[in-house]
Amino acid sequence: MIDTVVAALLPIVVTLGLGYFAGWHHDFNASQGGVLNRMVMLYALPLTLFAGMMGIERAQLLAQGPMAALLAICMTASYALVFVLARKVFRRDIKTAALLALAVSGPAAPFVGMPVLGELYGGISAAPVALCGLVMNLVQVPATLFVLSRDANEDENEPQDTPVDMFNKTLREPIVWAPVLAFVLLILDVRLPGQIRASLQLLGGATGGVALFASGVILFSYRIALSRTVAWAVVVRNVVIPAAALAIGLWMGMETDALRMSVITLAIPTASICVILAVQYHVAEQEMASILGVSTLFSVVTMAAFLLAPA
Repeated sequence: MIDTVVAALLPIVVTLGLGYFAGWHHDFNASQGGVLNRMVMLYALPLTLFAGMMGIERAQLLAQGPMAALLAICMTASYALVFVLARKVFRRDIKTAALLALAVSGPAAPFVGMPVLGELYGGISAAPVALCGLVMNLVQVPATLFVLSRDANEDENEPQDTPVDMFNKTLREPIVWAPVLAFVLLILDVRLPGQIRASLQLLGGATGGVALFASGVILFSYRIALSRTVAWAVVVRNVVIPAAALAIGLWMGMETDALRMSVITLAIPTASICVILAVQYHVAEQEMASILGVSTLFSVVTMAAFLLAPA
């Protein structure tokens, strides 16, 4: 079982390590990593989300009701809970709290879910990846972008954005409207020709690799710094949330394979999008990079443990 998990996670660790080496070798610096992240955010990730969702059969997606409910409950509830705890208990500023909520509640399934879950469960793993991507990109990412967009205009002589302005600005982000559009087309049973989907996936296929490589460059630039915040964030991300999903799924009486896929999906380490957004908005860059690095390394042990857990 450990061999299976290592085989599934090895591409993530290797690509992150190559980015770290590139930073150490001075081939790339943090600002260039930010440029790579910008390409991912504006083009590669929206394309891969759109093309990937359009490749799912509507009946297959609609048949995953219990799995969708479990993923939605765990991801949205943990996002809200971590945000409140970061603000009220740990007294973090609102932008850092939003990034912490995303880093803790958002697994990297939309980025690297298919290589990891595909290694374990085959083609059916597209369902939890798509569902996880829906929750992340329809709820978590828009909420985080909405908070990060606050006070973006620092000129006191210029009018500040209203909540409606910030909401509209968030909706204009490709990473938000692309999966929304795909979801609407999917529900309407509108299909894209295979040639068009393949064309979109050419650049979209670079998402996971480029995002992890850029995160490795940024990880070297900011260095891993262990702290209480990093420790509790990784424990909650890697252990508490998938454990809670396992308990809820058992209580719901979910079918075994669906429950296992849901739990392993939620046990995937932190998504690199938290680092992408941290660099883009210059908020808690080192903290987000540290959470990403520690969560990825720690996940080799935690994912193996959940694979061995009874369901």
